[in-house]
Amino acid sequence: MGNIPHEIGNLSNLISLVLSGNSLTGFIPESLERLQKLQLLGLETNILQGSIPNDLCLLRMLSTLGLGDNELFGPVPACLGNISSLRNLYLQSNRLNFTIPVNLWSLKDLLTLNLSSNAFIGNLPSEIGNLKAAITIDLSMNQLSGQIPNTTEGLQNLLYLSLAQNRFEGRVPESFGSLLSLQSINLSYNNLSGAIPKSLEALKYLKYFNVSFNKLSGEIPTGGPFANFTSESFMDNEELCGAPQFHVPACYNGTNHHSKTRKILLLTCIPLSVVSILLALMTAFALKRRRKRLKPPTQFDEFSPQTFERVTYQELLRATEGFSESNLLGVGSFGSVYKGILTNGTILAIKLFNLQVESAFKSFDTECEILRNIRHRNLTKVISSCSSPDFKALILEYMPNGNLEKWLYSHNYFLDISKKLEILIDVACALEYLHHGYSTPVLHLDLKPSNVLLDEDMVARVSDFGIAKFLGDGENAAHTKTLATLGYMAPEYGSEGLVSTKCDVYSFGIMLMETFTRTSPTDAKFTEDFSLKRWVEESLPDKIIQVVDTNLLRPKEENYSVKVQCVSSIMELALNCSTVSPEERINMKDVLASLKKIRLAFLTNCGEI
Repeated sequence: MGNIPHEIGNLSNLISLVLSGNSLTGFIPESLERLQKLQLLGLETNILQGSIPNDLCLLRMLSTLGLGDNELFGPVPACLGNISSLRNLYLQSNRLNFTIPVNLWSLKDLLTLNLSSNAFIGNLPSEIGNLKAAITIDLSMNQLSGQIPNTTEGLQNLLYLSLAQNRFEGRVPESFGSLLSLQSINLSYNNLSGAIPKSLEALKYLKYFNVSFNKLSGEIPTGGPFANFTSESFMDNEELCGAPQFHVPACYNGTNHHSKTRKILLLTCIPLSVVSILLALMTAFALKRRRKRLKPPTQFDEFSPQTFERVTYQELLRATEGFSESNLLGVGSFGSVYKGILTNGTILAIKLFNLQVESAFKSFDTECEILRNIRHRNLTKVISSCSSPDFKALILEYMPNGNLEKWLYSHNYFLDISKKLEILIDVACALEYLHHGYSTPVLHLDLKPSNVLLDEDMVARVSDFGIAKFLGDGENAAHTKTLATLGYMAPEYGSEGLVSTKCDVYSFGIMLMETFTRTSPTDAKFTEDFSLKRWVEESLPDKIIQVVDTNLLRPKEENYSVKVQCVSSIMELALNCSTVSPEERINMKDVLASLKKIRLAFLTNCGEI
């Protein structure tokens, strides 16, 4: 229980540190970089949060790094690929995302690589063949896509390979047949097509083989290890044929051709004016098949049926080019958002939920429930949803100007004081509606700049209701086990799981400070004893210019004193929003009124009104 103490970095002669299975919380301390003799770091099966610190890359003698089964998120530091001594890397069962760093494939002495059960995206590069010493490679249960590279012939020591439950397509590489040490291959739950290579018959040590739930075709090999495999290795590949032991049709010449011809005839000959009884039979047939196997989603929940046509799963695939990385807009805790363009030119945003992440199902259901019932100009607009047991997505209105985080931290973008005020007033309007304008108070619980989207007119829309919560009749607060983003979370939320409208007020206060200081609450300068809030607090009333974004206040510019007064008022309001005691925080009605008053005074004193 508890955090890993910062002082652990004082154990400079430590060679092995194993703290696995202790329910440890908090962040991985940066002070670990001082353990320059460390060879084994085992922090698996805890509740550690935050990102993997780059400081771990300074442990040049590290042989084994075990961070699996935690709640770590964000990208894997590319610099881990520079630790040439690394032999075992365990990062499984976290919330890590983005692409797998190219540098990892240069670890030619790596024995074990386990990145399973995360949210990695992108293609598997040809450089995977550089892991010549690898014994185990497990990349299962991610969102990897593209073709499996045919450059694996160098993995001659590989015993276990799992690429299951991703989005790989194309053929099973012939080069797998040269990996003579292989004992286990799992390629199930992908979109692989073509024949199973007969070269795999040479794998005499292969004991486990699974290509179920793909789109494979042709004859199943029977030689070598295939003589011992059962139908469980080949389930739900409609075009496979072979021996009776595999429970597939026998192979006949021309079978595939005639099967495809029949499908084309069915698709083209059934008239559009299908009678109702035929529709009923087809629906019953589809439901029966859905129970038996995974298939592309066919259930849609319309949010605006009067204004938007139904979008099929196939159209989503085409619109996003197969959920291509080039269309990726962002990655969150429960999935990824892609830009999609329909054939009629309509641009959409598709939020694809990663169902391998714990609570993703609940997040999808929560977001659907809330966005079905609330409407406001400053809330993200959901057009439709797409749902089946193995696929869940929300179809959203596309926001061409991205999110507030991009505008705060990208060097190519700039928001002046007036525009920042407008955006924050938009956000306050949304929260005021959620808390006071709806029949039941709605708690957002994850307010931060990345969840504030901007439309073509730079109007702000609050998004991502994945962990939001309705308060019951007469309830002022509730308990939850789902944690929000560190840095923005109210103290009572983080320590007790107690949530109320005042949690959103706290997050809004932190976001106010961040927006005008252009400094994240998780910036490296902040510690447990020195936070963004304390930094701002200590600057008032006379040192405010020391914390405010330098692009907003320039001493010799026009209306300098007016701008200083405006930002000072905003920071005072932010501190009133983020008091430790929720009872002392003001409500969103008063926050909105105060912001409008500050903006009016600013524009009046600048002569803009």
